[in-house]
Amino acid sequence: MILNTTLKMEKEMAQAKSYSEWSKAAKAHDKSTGVDKWKASDESKHFDHTSIRRRLKRLSGLWKSQDNAGLLYALNEGIHGNMDGMGHARLHQKAKFGTKQLIQDYVDAIVNSLEYLASDKVTDIPFEEKLDFFRRAQHCYGRSAFLMSGSGAYLYFHVGVAKALWEEGLLPDIMSGSSGGSVVGALISTHSDKDIPPFFKPENLVVGADDASEEESGFLGGSRRLRADEIRQRLTELLPDLTFQEAYELTGRHLNVSIAPAEKHQTSRLLNAIASPNVYIREAVLASCAVPGIYPPVTLAAKDHRGERVPYLPNRKWVDGSVTHDLPVKRLARLYGVNHHIVSQANPLVTPFATDFSQKRNPLSSIRNASTATMKAWFNANVEMMQKPLSYFPRLNSMANMALSVINQDYTGDINIIRPTMFWGPSKILSNLPVEDVAELIALGERTAWPKIEMVRTQTKISQTLDRILFRFENELAHDHELVVKRKIA
Repeated sequence: MILNTTLKMEKEMAQAKSYSEWSKAAKAHDKSTGVDKWKASDESKHFDHTSIRRRLKRLSGLWKSQDNAGLLYALNEGIHGNMDGMGHARLHQKAKFGTKQLIQDYVDAIVNSLEYLASDKVTDIPFEEKLDFFRRAQHCYGRSAFLMSGSGAYLYFHVGVAKALWEEGLLPDIMSGSSGGSVVGALISTHSDKDIPPFFKPENLVVGADDASEEESGFLGGSRRLRADEIRQRLTELLPDLTFQEAYELTGRHLNVSIAPAEKHQTSRLLNAIASPNVYIREAVLASCAVPGIYPPVTLAAKDHRGERVPYLPNRKWVDGSVTHDLPVKRLARLYGVNHHIVSQANPLVTPFATDFSQKRNPLSSIRNASTATMKAWFNANVEMMQKPLSYFPRLNSMANMALSVINQDYTGDINIIRPTMFWGPSKILSNLPVEDVAELIALGERTAWPKIEMVRTQTKISQTLDRILFRFENELAHDHELVVKRKIA
């Protein structure tokens, strides 16, 4: 009887059309398999449950006694990422939905305490002291980012993942993309909240569908590969002509686009509103999509001090960012304090070897990991030995160094949403797809993201709360400063 119920729930999860349907079946699955008892129990070898229970009791006691100063002190020492091992991936793999109730209760207690201290109800702590606390708390806790890999025509998988996170209010404001991932990041970061949902529908992503034949519909064209000027035209139709700074001012989202140099002796770049505020996003995305050897390198464009479009670094050309920095983890950490990475991985060169470390290990994955490590070591050793002979053949040397860069990158993060293997030919990966294939990839992205939604929710709830509170406080501070200036003028 239990087996039949479990199989029924698994079937319902596989056939779910929305996250609400999937989560309902997942909860029922946990109940039928007895996993609910595991969630209700504190004990686990993967985190210090005794310490977390003690901290939770302390927060509850301070809350009930309205000891605001004590609550602030307790939070000062208790807001850190992965406190006592709560972020351990294994804690999110046993249950289909959620994790230990103790962890969820503790996260909720911290969030409620933060919102309470930030409210007007707390009058015995000065605004300046509150602001200082929230700034330090955000710095210590860190921030989350959404990273989208290079993908070719698989970019629609990223659309599905982004849709799943967006509909649950979990899509981070900091996002990066390379190649196809940069297209999706740009779509989201150049449109206001009310204008984003239509881009999650396949028919709205197939640009020019009304004018083109069935063979030529799709973002990158149909069965044939589009020319560079045709791709530029498609991007023009999808993306408003904004600089990185203008897009940030419009949406409040931090877009980061990876690009790689086409010439030797240059370094890759991460374009964004901080490092390159005046660069136009369309050209940045076009450059990040310029697959070496297939599309020509791109010169960036920027808005100058007169508001005119001019070449940006006119002597430099750029290509596909996934070649050097598919997932620019270190640069995001330096720019935004990001220490938590949600990765949508659809790179066709990577997904056959990518491992989701939050999943249970098995002999097959162990063999695959060992084989991948051996291949990397072998390739690195051979390129090093052949360095001098390759120097006589610049093009071959460039290709070897590019392959080395691709192989040596780290393609996973803290939460990994990896596209399941699809046996498509290379020509299909680089062409664009009919609406049916687009819809299939978006749905695949959603279904692959659903099992990770509660993990994302639990691990980002505190950082989202801190971001929201600080945004409000900084606005209040700016408003007060504006009033002071007006009084002085008057």
